[in-house]
Amino acid sequence: MKRPHLPDLSGLLDVSWSRIFAVFLKELVQMRRDRPTFAIMIMMPVMQLVLFGFAINTDPRHLPAVVELREDTPMTRAFLASLDASSYVDIVAVARTAEEGEAALRSGNAAYLISIPEGFERRLVRGERPQILIAADASDPVAAGGALGAIERIAQSAFAPEFNGPLAYLQQAPPPYEIVVHRRYNPAGVSAFNIVPALLGVILTMTMVMITSIALTRETERGTMENLLATPVRPLEVMIGKTTPYIGVGAIQVAIVLTVAALLFRIPFTGSFLAFLVAVTLFIFANLMLGYLISTAARTQMQAMQMTFFIFLPSILLSGFMFPFAAMPGWAQAIGEALPITHFLRIVREIVLKDAGFGDILGDLWPLTLILLVLASLALLRFRRTLD
Repeated sequence: MKRPHLPDLSGLLDVSWSRIFAVFLKELVQMRRDRPTFAIMIMMPVMQLVLFGFAINTDPRHLPAVVELREDTPMTRAFLASLDASSYVDIVAVARTAEEGEAALRSGNAAYLISIPEGFERRLVRGERPQILIAADASDPVAAGGALGAIERIAQSAFAPEFNGPLAYLQQAPPPYEIVVHRRYNPAGVSAFNIVPALLGVILTMTMVMITSIALTRETERGTMENLLATPVRPLEVMIGKTTPYIGVGAIQVAIVLTVAALLFRIPFTGSFLAFLVAVTLFIFANLMLGYLISTAARTQMQAMQMTFFIFLPSILLSGFMFPFAAMPGWAQAIGEALPITHFLRIVREIVLKDAGFGDILGDLWPLTLILLVLASLALLRFRRTLD
């Protein structure tokens, strides 16, 4: 019988530790030269530890509330003082009319609208069980749930000292008042109503920044960017010409997300479509400028991709997409306010769910415009300095 031919493994097992050490030193030198990649590898775990350890909190506190106060009596003042002293709600304004309170709730300036009706104390003493009406912004069910569960306990502790002496008969169960909660914009608490519109911001951030940064870095790697700059085309013209074709890609993504949200998840589009178009156009341009800025700092496509993920992680965690924005500490909110996705998420949720128009989104529209201008200026300055 013919024996099978066995491969000669002697060459594979012939290992030289000196050659291995030489390759090892060469790789260390390469790492030292590739400083951006090494810095990202070191900073990525540090950033994750800081964000997940300190910035992320699923129990939101100090949510803004507006009070529609139609009666100013000792009992109503005691209730509002206890509510404001708690860590769940901060009373930021007193609405003069119901329309003013509704506008604050719709624009996102308030998470709760607390309405105390006229004649509350008189009806309470008579045993008529008056109502305290609380309208909650339930577009984010997680953010709204914690405080709503605590308001009943806060009311009991606030009214208990008042139910003494002649009013001791009010110490009964059920309590002599009723707290009625209206969950606005998402009464059923469906998480898809909060997540799916916000996915538009996440998708545009990931694709627009990554595609732009990698595409422009590829031009630099191949040497075609220098050839382009040798022509009469100016840097500003290059920036506009290179980024505007991707607006069509963003438009296709917007159409896909809106279609799926309406047909598959049954999410209504209630606000101004014109305001939505303006906001999404500014947001796409802001992400394209961010990708362009990354391309001026990255030397290779791999570095551009790593820098994109370095930006993408805080954009997901600090924008209010996954975790309530109000539950984050002040320093994390300050970082989040500098991210274009934070303002876009608020805008798209307000327009899609809250029937918002231009007047309701101005508070986030002008910061988004300012971020776009800053990113475009930095990208242009950096581009000219590195490629001149």
